[in-house]
Amino acid sequence: MTSADPAPATDPADRVPARHRARYRRILLFAAREFASVWWFELILPRIGMRGIAERTRAARMRRFARRFHGLAVELGGLMIKVGQFMSSRLDVLPPEITDELAGLQDEVPPVPFAEIRALAEAELGAPLERVFASFEAAPLAAASLGQAHRARLSAQDAGDTGFEDVVVKVQRPGIDGVVATDLSALRRVARWTQRVRFVAERVDAPALVEEFAQTSREEIDYLHEAANAARFAEAFAGDPRVDTPEVAWERTTRRVLTLSDVTAIKINDADALRAAGIDPAEVARAFAEVMFDQLFTHGFVHADPHPGNIFVTPCGPGAAPTDSAPWRLTFVDFGMMTEVSPDLRHGLRSLVIAVAARDGRGMVAAAKEIGVLLPRADTAGLERALGALFERFGGMGFAQLKDVDPREFRDFAEEFGDMVRALPFQLPEDLLLLIRAVSLTSGMCSGLDAEFNIWDSVEPYATKLLRDESGSVVQETAHRALESVSVAWRLPKRIDDVITRIDEGTVTFDTSRLERRLDRLLRLARRVLWAILFAALLVGGALIVPVVPVLGWILVGASVLPLLAALFPGRSSPGR
Repeated sequence: MTSADPAPATDPADRVPARHRARYRRILLFAAREFASVWWFELILPRIGMRGIAERTRAARMRRFARRFHGLAVELGGLMIKVGQFMSSRLDVLPPEITDELAGLQDEVPPVPFAEIRALAEAELGAPLERVFASFEAAPLAAASLGQAHRARLSAQDAGDTGFEDVVVKVQRPGIDGVVATDLSALRRVARWTQRVRFVAERVDAPALVEEFAQTSREEIDYLHEAANAARFAEAFAGDPRVDTPEVAWERTTRRVLTLSDVTAIKINDADALRAAGIDPAEVARAFAEVMFDQLFTHGFVHADPHPGNIFVTPCGPGAAPTDSAPWRLTFVDFGMMTEVSPDLRHGLRSLVIAVAARDGRGMVAAAKEIGVLLPRADTAGLERALGALFERFGGMGFAQLKDVDPREFRDFAEEFGDMVRALPFQLPEDLLLLIRAVSLTSGMCSGLDAEFNIWDSVEPYATKLLRDESGSVVQETAHRALESVSVAWRLPKRIDDVITRIDEGTVTFDTSRLERRLDRLLRLARRVLWAILFAALLVGGALIVPVVPVLGWILVGASVLPLLAALFPGRSSPGR
């Protein structure tokens, strides 16, 4: 990860519009208060012998923090909702006191009054809604932090052109551009504060992460970008009977208005509705995990926000094609938050999956370094031991089984390895954070659908395929190199014959000036080495002889000065020598 650019000389608040100054200050005041609390309880109290107070009050303090942030995010909206949603999905690193409280932010966003939505949509589309659509529902289908969705019906002409009639129209929240810019300015300031804490600064480049988050946020409020993502995702899964996606009505889509075919169906986490439709939730969990793994390792283009509101289960019904292998499909919507997996990152993640499936702690550490999560200088011997112990004790357990494990075992494990893991220089770039978010949401969703769901069962078959593919790549690379060697060998006799012919004709010339200069340098170096050896021999020999024959010993010691001078100040040979 590259370091962030130096902070600008002007205060970020100077670039915040006057109407958003109060919002900017609210965010900074909240962050300052929480920083002060963490500093006092986690750094000061333990140093003055009051660690017990900090530990006893930690759970309650985290719950209070989560409630305060929840209230702030709902009140302010904007990127604060996105920050809260991300925190709610980090079950791997954040305690349940925080994730449980913030989980409601996935759906708890107040809608914008329809009059404001109408005004923005008509300005973008250049005509009244009654002329553009046959019907348009005023009540929102869903409200999100950056926009909200309404059901509508295309005009007869547009329906004939697109091939579908029922649509969902996603309209950006009015003024969201200014809100996003304000929130990013505040987050940049908070990120710079974190760099003053040495423990944090040594392990993560917070300003760089904020800039990557800013890029993602700007893309998410550009609905033309989201429409292109939807088309690309559909193309990746074209012909896959497990996956369905909405179609884009491009004539009714702008940067602030997105019109898609209406594909709403059963929410993926509605287990009762799934059973009522004759669909086994456990089968849905398995298929969903497989599709997410395909996005990650096969297509390299991942839906990074797969929460229940963005995934539907669509029964195919009697009109389904006879070649369909499943009576239902997974339907993905909302392609604003996508992440592209680079070839290098994909290769590192493939290595990581294979290592996890093999319970190979050393392989996991090597993959983490390849991905860039662990810096090369990290001392990972302790981490390898920790992973080995983790696999030995908990490897292969599903979430239902983990719930039955004595909490004291987790506490003992954390006490044994926690300090070592926290001391490692980790860094998490934004694209990897989005992947972690996607995997966390996927794992939580599958466990909710099937209490016995085990992520290892989904990983291991895929890892076997990856290992087979890797072996095939090695064979192909070996074959390619063998062909290159055969080609060289085939051309070699002719080249040798050409050289011999040129020698016989006297047309071969050699430029030996560079070779002579290199030989001259080597000779001077050899002389210096010989003088150094002679100096050491005279000095050591003289020192050994002094106790026995003092005069001879001191003569040898004195004589050692001559080869020392010759080694330190060698004469230069003339060019012609």
